[in-house]
Formats: sequence, structure tokens, C-alpha cells
Amino acid sequence: MWFDARMTSGRRLALAAISALLMTGLAACGDDSGDDSGGDAGGGTTLTVYAASSLTKTFEQIGTEFEAQHDGVTVEFSFGGSSDLVAQIQEGAPADVFASADTANMDKLIAEDLQAADPEDFATNTLEIAVPPDNPAGVASFADLAGGGINVVVCAPEVPCGAATVKVEEAAGVDIQPVSEEQSVTDVLAKVTSGEADAGLVYVTDVLAAGADVEGITFPESSEAVNTYPVVALKDAADADLAQEFVDLVLSDTGQSILEAAGFAPADE
Repeated sequence: MWFDARMTSGRRLALAAISALLMTGLAACGDDSGDDSGGDAGGGTTLTVYAASSLTKTFEQIGTEFEAQHDGVTVEFSFGGSSDLVAQIQEGAPADVFASADTANMDKLIAEDLQAADPEDFATNTLEIAVPPDNPAGVASFADLAGGGINVVVCAPEVPCGAATVKVEEAAGVDIQPVSEEQSVTDVLAKVTSGEADAGLVYVTDVLAAGADVEGITFPESSEAVNTYPVVALKDAADADLAQEFVDLVLSDTGQSILEAAGFAPADE
């Protein structure tokens, strides 16, 4: 009986020790889980940039450069018409940086005091006529777009490329009757590249980026509507310093070189 009692007591001590070790391990796991939920050990930081669709290729390049300079940072983009993007920001979309294709839409954001600093102009752009390869409709000038039998696609007036189209029409005394008005310049370009339109008014940079998918036709009246692109870090950015650093990269020699290669002109010209 003494032997059995001693063994029972030993088993109880062993079980108590094992239980204590298990509880310690579980507590440690709980602490690790808490650290991951904070984001420091879970996969780094995400910077969200809202930018005009005409900036897609250039900003993706700038984003890659930014990630290379900031270990653990991922840049995510939302590209679209500037008017749609600023409306989303006004409604509380979690953006850190906003780049507009015109100053008018940036002014809407400033009117609600959503910026962290004064916006900086970083590039300019002008319109160009995009037509399918071999130009089947024979478009040769801006005035041709008002002629009968030509299916023309433009941006809606509230979109920067659409507002520029209206300015050029008024200056040239030309009244275009488009078959559709799109919410972004990339949508206009898509109509042309798919063969749904004989011509579309897009930016010089869009024609260059499309390569052999379209032909570009320049026209002197485009100088009547030069779009200036501003960029700004937003007041509600998750990381204010990181957001401003992205803006600084856009304005830097590196950012400006990327923009120039895509056909953008400097903001001071």
C-alpha cells in the first residue's frame, strides 16, 4: 500500500509539471499571435495610392522603385478617372496618396481639407487622336472628328480628358458628337483598340503606351488644353511620413525620368 501511494503521488507531481509546461507554451503562442495581428511581423506595410488611369504604367514603375527603397513596404494602386477617385476619397476610402490628372479634381479634395500638405504639380499632358492601325476612317485632323460617319469616343466632361476635350472643341469651334462618353481615358483607348470606335481622344502618353495597337494623330488645337497633374499625401494616411516619401519620389529625378520616358512633359513647361 505504501508503494502504491508513493507512485500515485509521483504521477500527480509529473502531471502537474506537464500541465504547467503546456500552459506556458500556450501563453507564449498567444503572445506571438498578438504580435502578428499588429502587422509588424505579419508582412510589412501597405501604402495605398489613388491615381488617374493615365498614370498606370508610370506609377507602377515608380511603385516598384519605392518598394526597392523601402524594405517591407508594398505599394497598392487604385487607378481610375480622377473624378471617381476623389469621390471615393471624400466618402472615406482608405487612400494614402492621391494623384489627379487635373487641378480641378484636386481642388475638390482641398475644398474638404483632406490633404496633408499643399499639392505638388509633377507633370503635364495633352490630347492626341488615337485611331486603329491603318486608320480605316481616314481621320487626319481634329475637325474630322465632327464629320459624319466617324464613330468617335471621348471621356465624359467631368473626367480630366473630357474637360480638356470640351476646351479644345470650344477653342477650335468644332462640335463632336461622340458615340459614347467614358469615365476614364483607358476606357476610351480600349474602345479604339477593340475596333469599337474609329477614333478616340486620349493623351499623348496613352498613344505612346499602346504601341502598335493604335496610331496617333497630333493636332495643333491640343495646345488649348494642357492638363497639369498634381499629387498630394492625404491627411488620413496610415503612415504620413511614408505617404510624403512617395510624393517626394514622384517629384525626384528618378520619378521625373520615368514620367518623361512615358511622354509626360514637366509641370513647369
